[in-house]
Amino acid sequence: MPEQDTSYNPAKPDPQSIPNILIVDDEPDIIELLELTLIRMGMNVTSATNTSDAQTLLQSRTFQLCLTDMRLSDGTGIDLVQYITQYCAGLPVAVITAYGTPENAVAALKAGAFDYLTKPVSLKQLRTLVKSALSLPPINTARTLNSNTERLRTLLGDSSPMCELRSTIEKLSRSQAAVYISGESGSGKELAARMIHERSARHDQPFIPVNCGAIPENLMESEFFGYKKGAFTGADRDHEGFFLAANNGTLFLDEVADLSLAMQVKLLRVIQEKQVRRLGDVKEIGIDVRIISATHKKLHECVDAGQFRQDLYYRLNVIELDMPALRKMRDDIPLIAKNILGKICRETGRSACHLNQEALAELINYDFPGNVRELENILERTLALCSTEIIGKKELQLKPKDAQNGSDSISVTTDQELPLQDYLDRLEKESIVKALEQTRYNRTAAAKLLGITVRSMRYRMDRLGLNLKKPDTP
Repeated sequence: MPEQDTSYNPAKPDPQSIPNILIVDDEPDIIELLELTLIRMGMNVTSATNTSDAQTLLQSRTFQLCLTDMRLSDGTGIDLVQYITQYCAGLPVAVITAYGTPENAVAALKAGAFDYLTKPVSLKQLRTLVKSALSLPPINTARTLNSNTERLRTLLGDSSPMCELRSTIEKLSRSQAAVYISGESGSGKELAARMIHERSARHDQPFIPVNCGAIPENLMESEFFGYKKGAFTGADRDHEGFFLAANNGTLFLDEVADLSLAMQVKLLRVIQEKQVRRLGDVKEIGIDVRIISATHKKLHECVDAGQFRQDLYYRLNVIELDMPALRKMRDDIPLIAKNILGKICRETGRSACHLNQEALAELINYDFPGNVRELENILERTLALCSTEIIGKKELQLKPKDAQNGSDSISVTTDQELPLQDYLDRLEKESIVKALEQTRYNRTAAAKLLGITVRSMRYRMDRLGLNLKKPDTP
């Protein structure tokens, strides 16, 4: 007889606290296998053979987890997922799908499933899934965090786009699905990723953010997958890499579109196999990592252009979360600005500052091409130059709307007969030159101003033939 798994079972279990698990499958052998495994973990198990019986049980009893087969005699596992999502909010449900049908798993995750298992069922993966599902915090119940940290890790605002965004994040946090976050630079993609992680079953495990565009190409593999001591010259110690550091937690791949095609192949294999091999190592290590990715580029356009692998795109973009631009949430700007001002004042140790009505109106009417990050930069600059506690329109030093868009409209009318690519290259070159001039040819600062990575800026300059250096000063 296999050794009993008591990793979940407390020394003296309280009958009221023992989790109730519902299994829905029409194969007796599968039900028996799942029942034996879960009972050894200390669970109470109830089974049903079709969706109708399962719905009856769900109406009469409380469960902490539901495991359902994809194919049932009177419906599908997705039908049951949709029923649970509608009538049993907060109950995690996992779908068991036949091997070789990943499209079913993706459909289940999009319908609201917590996770999925493939047949033949791995008991190790089953135990991991069950423990993760039972670790989910109660729905709409926030964990106790430091009040300042909680404010910093919350998307503020009461506008319709913001309320919808927070609701979607809450749903995504109760799933194990890979999430792709799209949106303009500065719109809060990393904050959204952290919110998903902090509200998920992985909340007490690592959250590892990685800026894919900031890692030199020759260090990509060793940084992502790690290496053993002596693997290459200079490897004087073991290094675990991003995937192993994020094991059991979440790996956030920011600016994922900047990965080279060679690295995309290696990343795809790790995601598919759920195993990683460090450089210089002969064995592979199993990993359990949730992937959240983001980029300000249109990733599907990168796929169409041959710059991003389609198979990796579908692995990362199981569910897409679109971050709204700040100009689409103008009613939220006063609250966000107030929060940012308070944060800067606390960090700099100065007394609290406030925006008067004229300043607030100016911010509300501004288009913020750089979104919340630009708002932060504007307020930080304003506080650095302002000695009063009341900030007015004059202190903000914002350009009027016609000045913001004037140069673009002139270029369009002047160069409209140019071929499209030449026109776009000219605009890109002018933007880079202007940013370098504004930052005194500091490439790091210029890249930040443009909302791109230094690596991306270097690539663009090489492509456009720009070899600009800081002019000699007398």
